Amino acid sequence: MKTTETFQIHEEHKEWLNNLFFYKDELSIMQRRIAEIAKKYSTKDVLANVEHFQNQLKIQKEQIDILSHEIKIHEESLEKEINKDETKVESVKCLSHTDETEQLHTFEKIFKELRKELNLFLAKWM
Repeated sequence: MKTTETFQIHEEHKEWLNNLFFYKDELSIMQRRIAEIAKKYSTKDVLANVEHFQNQLKIQKEQIDILSHEIKIHEESLEKEINKDETKVESVKCLSHTDETEQLHTFEKIFKELRKELNLFLAKWM
């Protein structure tokens, strides 16, 4: 049972890291679109929105880096605990994994809201 749960957590970690990689790639695309708008328009209102979105994308990139790092650390700790004593793994991994799950869901919610807001802005100015 413990091995199966540990394997499931490992698989979730891989999926999360792949998703975060995708989000990071999407941030690059968003950044390029914002740059296009900045080149086309020089009004204060547009440039203020461009700066706002650039700042938000930077924050989201930092969050991706933090989440990726935490997931990798959790993977390493799971591996160490399994190698030490399989009976202690369950208590260590469950709390941390629950926290990671909540953090990832929060990140995804914020990211999707930002994407929606940015797409509305881009539709108006592209």
